[in-house]
This record gives sequence, C-alpha cells and structure tokens, in this order.
Amino acid sequence: MRSAARLLSGHGAGLAEHHAHFGMLPERTGPQLISWIDGAGLSGRGGAGFPTARKFASINGGNPVVIGNGAEGEPLSRKDALLLSRAPHLVLDGLHAAAAAIGSDAVYLYVHADALAPVRRALDERQAAGLDPYRITVVGAPDTFVAGEESAAIRHIEGGPALPRDRIVPTAISGVRRRPTLVNNVETLAHIALIARHGPEWFRSVGDPDHPGTMLVTLSGALDSEGVVEVPTGVPLTDLIDPRGVSAVLIGGYHGSWLPAEVFAGTQVSRAGLNSLGATPGAGIIHALGATQCGLARTAEIVGYLADESARQCGPCRNGLPRLAGLLEELAYGRANDPLVKEIRRIVRLVDGRGVCRHPDGTARMVRSALRAFAADIELHHRGRCCAV
Repeated sequence: MRSAARLLSGHGAGLAEHHAHFGMLPERTGPQLISWIDGAGLSGRGGAGFPTARKFASINGGNPVVIGNGAEGEPLSRKDALLLSRAPHLVLDGLHAAAAAIGSDAVYLYVHADALAPVRRALDERQAAGLDPYRITVVGAPDTFVAGEESAAIRHIEGGPALPRDRIVPTAISGVRRRPTLVNNVETLAHIALIARHGPEWFRSVGDPDHPGTMLVTLSGALDSEGVVEVPTGVPLTDLIDPRGVSAVLIGGYHGSWLPAEVFAGTQVSRAGLNSLGATPGAGIIHALGATQCGLARTAEIVGYLADESARQCGPCRNGLPRLAGLLEELAYGRANDPLVKEIRRIVRLVDGRGVCRHPDGTARMVRSALRAFAADIELHHRGRCCAV
C-alpha cells in the first residue's frame, strides 16, 4: 500500500523540525477556514464522525471556548497519544486556527497523562518563540473510559469530576461555564492545520470520496504487528490485517462492532464501507481476535470493564450494565440457551437510548454485534463446547 503519511510525515517533534517540514501556519480568517474545512469534507476523528464544519457553524453566542480533546480513555486506542508525541505542533496549530476561526480567546487542551510531557514541551517552545496569540490551558484527563466524553471533558475543565452531564442544551450553546464551546479531537485539529496550509482539494485527493483524507488507525490483538498507522479512509480491511489466523475484528473499539472473518474480503474501512455491516470506523480502532480465541469470552471481558467504568449516574449504568455483564459472563462460561440469549437482548433494549450519556448505547451496540458475529459460537456453547482450543 502506498504511504499516505500526512499527520505522521514529520521528522521530529520539535518546533524547528515542524516548521522545516510543514512550514508556518498561514493566517486564515474565520469564514475562509470554515469554508475550507467544509469543502474538504473533514469529519471528526474522535469517534462520532460528525462533520467538522457543521460543528464550527453551530457555535451560537459570543465569547466562545475551544477545547482540543485528547483524553483517549478507550483502552484499545493509542493514536492520540502518538500524535501528540510525534506532531504536537500540528495539533497546537489546529487549535489556534480553530480559536481564530470562531473568535475565541479561551483555549484548552484536555489530554491523557501520557501526553502531558510532550505537550508542555511544545508549548514552552512556542512561548519562547513568541509564536502563539492565545494562551492554551492544559488540563490532564483522568484515566477512565468516560473521561473523554464531550460533556465530561467540559465538567472536568470547570473543576468538577470527569463524568458526563445530561445534555439538555447543546455544548455549542452552553458549554464551559455556560459559554458556547467547540470541542474537537486532537487528530481532527491536526487535519485542520494541514487544510489551512494546503486547501480542501489537497485534503480530498486521497481517501473515500464521502469521508475523505487520511485517518490514524490503532491495530491490536492477534496480529504480527501492532501499533498506529496512517492510512487513507476507505482502505481495504485486508490491507491492514492478515486474515489468516483471525476469526473476527472489533472495529471502533469497546463501543464498536464485531465483524466476523467471512466479511473481511471487500470491506473498506470508512463510514460508507462499514455502514451496511452495522459498523463505523469510530476512533480508528481495529482489534483482531485470534482463531483459537473465544469471542464470547472476549465480549464478556469488555462488557465487565464497561460496567465498572460507567458513571453510575442513571439506571442503565447503575443497574443495566452490571446485569448485562453478568449475563455475558454466563453466556461465555456457562451453558448457553435460548432464554439466556433472549434475556441479553431484552436488557440491551432496556439500556439503549435511556442513559444520561451514550455509554450504555455504545455498550448495547457492541453486544448486539457480538450476538451476530458469534452466533455459531453461541450454538457451540449450547452444546457444551467452545471454538477456543
């Protein structure tokens, strides 16, 4: 596969290396940059995939706030930490460009502990160079699954716990201290910095036409090579993993979807390519399950983790997810039967769409996909057998 490195094409994390490779960030007025982002077709790289220009346009009110989100609470993701280590100045350029585009003077970078050191080094370099018109406040994100949720990030920046809020009013209207707030994933911001330099046509020159550009993908599991790669959107799944010895992949992380090996051929890693399979790229995670591993056991492990990591602020998190974890444990290690599977489906329906945040919804999505992908395994468990050897 031809190298598609853009975000990761630099030759060092320092400011001098950054400018030597990428050049200075050009000044773009708000309307021009937002128009370029729209023309580029950039969608968010944090998981939801919302059109980035629409996020900018939705900011409603004066004195807005900008947040770069690099909390990366998903255990299978490493892309944001790598990007902030390898190309911190690209992210910071994007953060400044975003602030200028909406007229913000309150700028935050919310990052996992693993990324705090390289970010602070980069900010010190920029301050010494007299480079930035805005002061960026760095806030460390707790190492929890829900800490990266948009409203949890805002709550923690305000000094509270990193737990989601019941979002009655959109963040674009009322976010940090009731000011309109724009939140973008750090990878999205790095793409914005490149679009500001090279324009929308350049960005669209690679990737899926409906959701163009490149994306960072974290590969893990039963693979010869794990790590983060930069690829065009729409890349064939089989370009990223060798299907031999792999029975299924979890696409999109713990809130993603399981896909069985029989659909690998012809599947493209893009929203359009995965839509018919009930999946999305999410935050760019591909986790491979080995042919001798039990998918039901792995699913039970994940659901147990998600139940433990819930905010416990609503019924679906306090009661539904622990109940679901217990049922998946029974399915994986007990004897499967139709009443058990029916009860799992019932609890999934009860938690889906009823939580304060989308944590129960994502868990429900992943469990539904497991019941589809591992239907043959459920039948084996019903007979007291298992595919794992």
